[in-house]
Amino acid sequence: MNNLQRVFRLLTVLWAGSLWSLAWVTQTLFRAQSDRHLAGMLASRLFSIETYLGVGLALIALLLPASRKFLWGYVAAALLAVNEWALKPVMAVAREQGTAAGLGFFAWHGVSMVFYVGACLSLLLAVWKDDFR
Repeated sequence: MNNLQRVFRLLTVLWAGSLWSLAWVTQTLFRAQSDRHLAGMLASRLFSIETYLGVGLALIALLLPASRKFLWGYVAAALLAVNEWALKPVMAVAREQGTAAGLGFFAWHGVSMVFYVGACLSLLLAVWKDDFR
């Protein structure tokens, strides 16, 4: 394994760790912050950062010789991207208007959580299988 592959592997593992740890960070944030709106805004920003990290890493993976082996990483980045740029706006409408496409905010939040957990599990598979070298 060359140095570029080692750096990419390290970045992938760091991204996986930050993605998984964000679940506990956001729970702590909501418990520590009495203003739920502020806690939600901060959590939303943290999830956005994770999305940009994932998309950035997926773009870097495309430049590597073994780019096809990063399949589960691409899946994770895609799930986060859908969450960020498709579901988050729908959730905002549901929060403001009480419903969006027939579902309330908490239902959309549940859909968003499924996508996030899917991204976490996909990245876990990528690291577990170590296919991206």
